Amino acid sequence: MSPEVGQVVTVFRSRLRPEAVADYSDDAGRIAALARTMPGYVEHKAFTADDGERVTLVTFADRASHQGWRDHPEHRAAQRRGLSDYYREYSIAVGTTDHAASWTRP
Repeated sequence: MSPEVGQVVTVFRSRLRPEAVADYSDDAGRIAALARTMPGYVEHKAFTADDGERVTLVTFADRASHQGWRDHPEHRAAQRRGLSDYYREYSIAVGTTDHAASWTRP
């Protein structure tokens, strides 16, 4: 957790179709492993709320790295599977970090 000015952060919110959970988990694992190999990858974290909403935060070092990930053929194919097979709903918000700070208790 070390934010930096200029990083690009994606907030991906979704809800899965109940019948898609098992297949989605397998696919998500493969795509997450692929993301880690991309130039400029910083991190990603996924959380699931009590009401079933899933939130994934994905951070890349810069806009070019983010676009490389966005346009990667395997990621694009996974996006299409999400629409056809996995998601009941989703939203995406992407922004560039214009202020960053962090603190760790000594």
